[in-house]
Amino acid sequence: MSTTEQAVLFSCAQETQVGILSLPAEQAQVGVVIAVGGPQYRAGSHRQFVLLARRLATAGYAVLRFDYRGMGDSSGSARDFLDASPDIAAAINTLHEHAPEIRSTVIWGLCDAASAALLYLQDTKDTRVTGLCLLNPWVRSETSLARTQVKHYYIQRVMQRTFWTKLLSGQVAWGALKGLARNIRLSKAASPSRGAGDLPFQQRMANAWTDFDGRILLLLSGNDYTAKEFLEYADADTAWSKALKQARLERHDLANADHTFSNRLAQTTVENLTLDWLATTSNAIK
Repeated sequence: MSTTEQAVLFSCAQETQVGILSLPAEQAQVGVVIAVGGPQYRAGSHRQFVLLARRLATAGYAVLRFDYRGMGDSSGSARDFLDASPDIAAAINTLHEHAPEIRSTVIWGLCDAASAALLYLQDTKDTRVTGLCLLNPWVRSETSLARTQVKHYYIQRVMQRTFWTKLLSGQVAWGALKGLARNIRLSKAASPSRGAGDLPFQQRMANAWTDFDGRILLLLSGNDYTAKEFLEYADADTAWSKALKQARLERHDLANADHTFSNRLAQTTVENLTLDWLATTSNAIK
């Protein structure tokens, strides 16, 4: 299927955002907004978002990838995922303006873009969004990081003979053991409370996940501390444990993939899984 690609400019809080719109030759029923994670712009690591958008458009989906305010070619001051809801709203509005035949929208996000997608839904309850593609969601806290490091780094490290050889020979400072002790102490700390006051962003994400009645695709990398930290956090939190058991969730663990799915096999696998899941989502809204 042939596609067209064009740059679009749109406004958000008196600033100008830049996006790239990829459209199929025929009218699309489903649109995909690719949100950006971290200090990144619309191309993505190793042109990941470019390749994904073009393949999705070829399969018949309308796709918009864009720069947050203050990032890439968009104007304004830089901001992080906690303040990205207005940017995502402006992008969804723009996609629907250029492809008014769209009946539903999916947000696709990697790392803290996955987090931003959930926070957007909690902030807006946008009924146009019927699906979420979430890759290695970001739930970083001091406690969750410590738990992940203890389980997936320190325990394996102290079990290695080379570690003790280097320690006793002075090649590894005793500070490494102090670091282990500190992380063990932090790992046993309680997760942030859901009591009075503003909820931690991780709990806001969990609430949005639970309240969302659309479909969710969750892709997790096996060779990635962000994904491991997400699973550690979910295992220790009742709301997240419940969320990961929901029937509308489709989860895939890519054992050998890194954080950004940087090799071609991992990239193609992500594209294929996204397309297969989108086909199911598209059938559900017909």
